Amino acid sequence: MRDAFPRLEVGEADFVVLCDALKVSESVREKAWKTYESLSAADGALACNKKKKETWGVCIFIVAIDLDEVTFTFTELLKSINMSVCTFFQFLKEVDVNMDTVSTKVDSTVSRLKKKYDVLFALYHKFERTCGLIYLEQPSSEISAELSSVLVLKNYWITFLLAKGKVLQVDDDLVISFQLLLCVLDYFIKLSPPAMLKEPYKSSVSAVTVNGSARTPRRGQNRSSRTAKQLDTDTKIIEILCKEHDCNLDEVKNVYFTSFIPFLNSAGIVASNGLPEVEVILKQYDELYLKNKDIDARLFLNHDETLQPAVTACSQLERTPLKNNPDEEINIPQTPVRVAMNNIQQLIMILNSATDKPSDTLIMYFNNCTVNPKDSILKRVESFDHIFKKKFAEAVGQGWAEIGSQRYKLGVRLYYRVMESMLKSEEERLSVQNFSKLLNDNIFHTSLLACAVEVVMATYGRNASQNDSSGAETDLSFPWILNVFDLKAFDFYKVIESFIKAEPSLTREMIKHLEHCEHRIMESLAWQSGSPLFDLIKQSKEREGQTDQPEPTSTLNMPLQHNHTAADLYLSPVKSPKKKASGPPLSATSTPDAQPAVIPQTQKPQKSTSLSLFYKKVYLLAYRRLHTLFLHLLSEHPDLEPLIWTLFQHTLQNEYELMRDRHLDQIMMCSMYGICKVKNVDLRFKIIVSAYKELCNTNQETFKRVLIREEQYDSIIVFYNLVFMQRLKTNILQYASSRPPTLSPIPHIPRSPYQFSNSPRRVPAGNNIYISPLKSPYKFSDGFQSPTKMTPRSRILVSIGESFGTSEKFQKINQMLCNSEGQLKRSAEVGAAAPKPLKRLRFDIEGQDEADGSKHLPQESKFQQKLAEMTSTRTRMQKQKLNDGNDTSASEEK
Repeated sequence: MRDAFPRLEVGEADFVVLCDALKVSESVREKAWKTYESLSAADGALACNKKKKETWGVCIFIVAIDLDEVTFTFTELLKSINMSVCTFFQFLKEVDVNMDTVSTKVDSTVSRLKKKYDVLFALYHKFERTCGLIYLEQPSSEISAELSSVLVLKNYWITFLLAKGKVLQVDDDLVISFQLLLCVLDYFIKLSPPAMLKEPYKSSVSAVTVNGSARTPRRGQNRSSRTAKQLDTDTKIIEILCKEHDCNLDEVKNVYFTSFIPFLNSAGIVASNGLPEVEVILKQYDELYLKNKDIDARLFLNHDETLQPAVTACSQLERTPLKNNPDEEINIPQTPVRVAMNNIQQLIMILNSATDKPSDTLIMYFNNCTVNPKDSILKRVESFDHIFKKKFAEAVGQGWAEIGSQRYKLGVRLYYRVMESMLKSEEERLSVQNFSKLLNDNIFHTSLLACAVEVVMATYGRNASQNDSSGAETDLSFPWILNVFDLKAFDFYKVIESFIKAEPSLTREMIKHLEHCEHRIMESLAWQSGSPLFDLIKQSKEREGQTDQPEPTSTLNMPLQHNHTAADLYLSPVKSPKKKASGPPLSATSTPDAQPAVIPQTQKPQKSTSLSLFYKKVYLLAYRRLHTLFLHLLSEHPDLEPLIWTLFQHTLQNEYELMRDRHLDQIMMCSMYGICKVKNVDLRFKIIVSAYKELCNTNQETFKRVLIREEQYDSIIVFYNLVFMQRLKTNILQYASSRPPTLSPIPHIPRSPYQFSNSPRRVPAGNNIYISPLKSPYKFSDGFQSPTKMTPRSRILVSIGESFGTSEKFQKINQMLCNSEGQLKRSAEVGAAAPKPLKRLRFDIEGQDEADGSKHLPQESKFQQKLAEMTSTRTRMQKQKLNDGNDTSASEEK
């Protein structure tokens, strides 16, 4: 054994011991040691005694995965080097100093392990708290020692782990896993003696016993028929569990019958003393764990240190807030499971009024079409139902096909609801009802349906690490939906903005998700081979010669404002009529407050509307990314930013083929490196990449695996040398000449139309008055229309549109505002600098809020205007009362 490592010194014998403990092969030992030598040469700190063993473990892990020779489980590795899951992941990032140690294959494995850990961590803590609400800590003496709460927890958790591993093909689906956990809870509660249970579970189990449903069935009885009969005759326990956790009862029942009961039959779990035998479950789970070679989730029961989160909680699990004052109200703790359940409940409540068939209003629109699209729409919806059900079962597990069908039907409801909203908005804007061309467009309908189903899938598919900046995705995450619907990303992009505007009830998280999908499309998915984008660009350049551009640079510094609707994008390029059209419009939707379109009497033939708007958005996204990275790296060289942007923009416009099957950020990093190189600014690619990987929503594969030529990939530095520099060498060198290229205008950066204001905004002058949007629109326990209580009772909460409560609140706000005005005036008198006005949400201090009919500033929000009106009304009432009290003879002017 030692002969294989002649260079090892006495101290390095521990490396051999570690390899022996993990049973690694000779090839893994040799390459792992070489990797360690390379790492320690680059960073001497990794070779110190404190980090040496951890570094060896990381090297063995990396090499074993790359060589497909993993002989140990992930938990065994962690135990052998005394590291926790989160510490290991963080250390792995630190070890990859040169960006070439960890391959994309290892990245993928780590991502899967992290997602699985996050889901298990969230589920176990939910499970532990839930069991505390179900079982007595010290049951009566009539309960035998074999049925202690510890044993119950162990039975529950391991049975759940086994069921999850057996029936789920995905490790990271939080919602389905939780629904399966509720099935396990229901099953075990019914097998538990009532004396162990708290209310209302105790009464429910007692009622089952009185009605004759045995808790300990005969072993010879068929389990499937027995359990089905039991659940049919008594669903009270599962109803309680679903109500407690805001879970859909029908969905959980579906999981119970289609997945959980078949699991019980296949596992051969036998009840003994009312509970399944632990040894049988343990043996089966152990086999599953050794086969998967990942995390031993049984250790959660012991609160094992390898599974505990780091101080900076890598799972980002939100904790329950503490009460400093017992009289204060606090929000319900927003754990990942609760957030997921609340989002699902809100979606279901929104769709309760919708149907999975076209409404009478939609039928009217269909009948008004030159060619009635009803039959083709219904056939398309039915066809995709079968396709989606099949694809969902292939991804999740064959027993989950009906769950997939349920989610698809929710998507169909949303599809019809949004379609109706689009058509109503367009009818109001253009005063027409014939939308024949749009409603007979197959790509439009497929995109709209796919978008609706994506909203449903994303609502259910929230993983346990939503706050993680890495943006970890599940197996069913976008762009999975594009493959299911056989849809091009560029076509899907066209419907996103109109979809968001047509459905005002979308949650903030869903709007952000759809915006993220749009960014994914603009940065890479739309640039894949076979995308219609390249044909549109080619047609654009051929239309008026090579001087024609997808989007002129002269428009870059203009605000991104448009009234384009879904139809404009799906039916373009079109020619604008010379006169205002009297026939059917091509539009399908618009913003709720859109004004009627004004069409000039004469116009040139339009270019592709979809291409023009796409390029505007790409430029905006590209500059935002560049500006963020620039601030990290080159803030001391502000003169370089316009040069880098000009090269970046030139490449996207004139060398767009470089984007084929590549990523927007790859061109960005190469542009930055090229300009710094020609301007003699020392900025190495390693530094660029190090800063880039710390940005939000980035993936290491972006710089580790770049297309060089057909089916050949390498690092980004190789791409720069062999492809980017070769194509743009002449252009790059111009920046060092006396006649550099004309600089491209800097894009106008508006506030995203999809985002909401996050932070409370403070009123000037130092008083404790803040304006903040409601963070969670609804509290389900109080009904769909009730705003969530966001502050303790000791604070003032004003919700515009509801009853304001007592007059004391008006007086307090008036007093604080008056104090603010007084302080501002005093500051002005002593020559102090005027406070910087807040953007959007600011109280005007120059008398323009008086109730004298003066107009509000155009940039004021509705919230500002409403609050100003309330304040002015209150002031006027006080003046009137004062006048009446003094018995003045002055009469009110008419």
